[in-house]
Amino acid sequence: MDAPIPPRRRMTLADVMPLILEERPFELIDGELVEKAAPSSAHGAAQSKAGAVLDPYNRKPGGPRGPGGWWIMSELDIRYPQTDEVFRHDLCGYRRERCPERPVGFPVELRPDWAMEILSRSNARFDTVKKQRTLHAHEVPHYWLLDPDARTLTVLRHHPDGYLVVLAAQTGDVVRAEPFDAITIEIDELLGDT
Repeated sequence: MDAPIPPRRRMTLADVMPLILEERPFELIDGELVEKAAPSSAHGAAQSKAGAVLDPYNRKPGGPRGPGGWWIMSELDIRYPQTDEVFRHDLCGYRRERCPERPVGFPVELRPDWAMEILSRSNARFDTVKKQRTLHAHEVPHYWLLDPDARTLTVLRHHPDGYLVVLAAQTGDVVRAEPFDAITIEIDELLGDT
């Protein structure tokens, strides 16, 4: 008779903090320590271009260079306290009206107003299921999923019953995607193809 398999120990913030302090790309997702995969060229291009496309928002409100009103950052470690999870979103943003100063801390303890993940084969199940559940539980208003392989953008809006898909776009489309709908976004540019 085989011995029963002991239950896997649920990891905690204390387990992941040494890795975060070493700036190693780990996340704590549903009690599991998950190493972020090395980004592919498509992932890296999409992350860089998405930041550039949204740059008109990444400043104080108003002015000649765009609508402003946001802090937009990449690879920021954020702790979600209800679930004691730590995510390093590809991009995330904070409305300056809610967060007048750039979020600080390691990890940041304030939930974002918008988060974006760029999907890859190794992380899609986390980004589309487990992270989405946590973001919903913490009432993150907007969640984007950019898929370089499928060439799509899915824009989700928080609703008490679950996230609602408010936009599904593909390569060739030009869209206004909330919460950044004051500007048009070319999906090809967002994917880093232009």
